[in-house]
Amino acid sequence: MLYLGIIGYPISHSISPRIHNAVMEHLGINGRYLAFEVKPPDLRDAVFGARALGFVGLNVTIPYKEEVLRFVKPVGEAKLAVNTIDLRKMEGYNTDVYGVEMAFKNASLELEGKVALVIGAGGAGKAIALAIMKMGAKVIITNRTESRGLEAARELREYGECIFYPMNKIRDLSVDLIANATPVGMKGFSSGIPVPEEILKPGMIVFDAVYNPVETPLIRKAKERGCKVVSGLDMLVYQAEKAFEIWTGIKPPVSLMKRIAIEALEVQKESP
Repeated sequence: MLYLGIIGYPISHSISPRIHNAVMEHLGINGRYLAFEVKPPDLRDAVFGARALGFVGLNVTIPYKEEVLRFVKPVGEAKLAVNTIDLRKMEGYNTDVYGVEMAFKNASLELEGKVALVIGAGGAGKAIALAIMKMGAKVIITNRTESRGLEAARELREYGECIFYPMNKIRDLSVDLIANATPVGMKGFSSGIPVPEEILKPGMIVFDAVYNPVETPLIRKAKERGCKVVSGLDMLVYQAEKAFEIWTGIKPPVSLMKRIAIEALEVQKESP
């Protein structure tokens, strides 16, 4: 029996169990992927407890993508943040970077030479910023807590051009791309959009890592203002593809994963 899971706090918004369980059923794998809501004081116990119980791997979501670095050996880009753990080796990976790259590739968008503003300096923000830099863009990162934003920019400069800019001054910026790496707009979190509406300009690229709902308030407003939009759904599906491959050595069918993800979000949308 192959046991996999996801840990976060809260976790009710996650559709990862639906995606991975459907893939295992399709591939004829005897396995189960489960979601666990883990409170901050219990994080270490949850990681090592899953390993002791025979779990092969875990995904990691808000707010633990940086915190779990205390317990695993990061592989490559994961030294910034971890969203996938191979419990057999206690190794951490960052498949979010791959997910972002594939999302922009699917949208046929070239980022070479562009300037991007990334909202949020947590684990997701670092992964998105790194992916964008790998695609040739310069990154400006902003965050409500300035010290955290400055630290993220310092870490990211190892990979490319990245500076911090205070959130209360982003109206002054002229950028080609805005990427939201905060939970603003996610089902169960705060509503609204994470940037002042007036900075959304026609022709600008807007990416939202939030995938639930598929059309977030930011994506909806960006469409209204003539922006090119990239949904977080592709990031979710492709990071899941890469995680599944790390755990099993099998490249799963992305088309199935995306179909299941959309169906799961439709079910959640209809639920109270």
